[in-house]
Amino acid sequence: MHFRKSSHRRRFWVSSCFDSISAQEVLRVVALVGLAFAGGCAGSVTTGSGAFSVSGSITPAADGNGATVALSGPIATSTTAGSNGSYSFGGLVNGDYTVTPSRTGYTFTPLVQTVTINGSTAKGVNFTASPQANQSVLLHWQASTSSVSGYNVYRGTTNGGPYSRVNGSLVSGLSYTDSSLAASTTYYYVTTAVSSAGVESGYSNQASAKIP
Repeated sequence: MHFRKSSHRRRFWVSSCFDSISAQEVLRVVALVGLAFAGGCAGSVTTGSGAFSVSGSITPAADGNGATVALSGPIATSTTAGSNGSYSFGGLVNGDYTVTPSRTGYTFTPLVQTVTINGSTAKGVNFTASPQANQSVLLHWQASTSSVSGYNVYRGTTNGGPYSRVNGSLVSGLSYTDSSLAASTTYYYVTTAVSSAGVESGYSNQASAKIP
């Protein structure tokens, strides 16, 4: 395998051959980035039995809306940010608290904040939400030297397999995009060619793509 890394994208080349159909295939994997957005719901205020509170907002409001905000410390609870991105925890006692926002499809800056309540309420514990990149992989290969009806693409998360077919029908062209992949995961790909008689070749050599 020849590997070359650039600051913008990752490419992988693998020489491959098929058992049943004489061919020399090359599989190239390129990591792409798209955007994924998740929906939210109305907010609420969570209260305890103390005299103080922690409050803040998540901006932009459209991305903060529906985010879950968790509070840990002397009192542990969670709440949901409202349509304007604001949240509040009431009824708190003195002590050190940690505030952590979360929402599927988003990252937050900062990831977490520590707040100390010592006889007064803490306001302005704010966060910024950003849509998280949704990962996909674009695969290209050279045409088989034999007559084929199309190709199948297989994917696995273990080096050397097992693999599962990811295309619903035969791929007639020489590329395929595998979308909605999980972050922090390495995927392993192989391809096969299918003859006009429906005979499928063995797996090509394996290529991998590491999703950040």
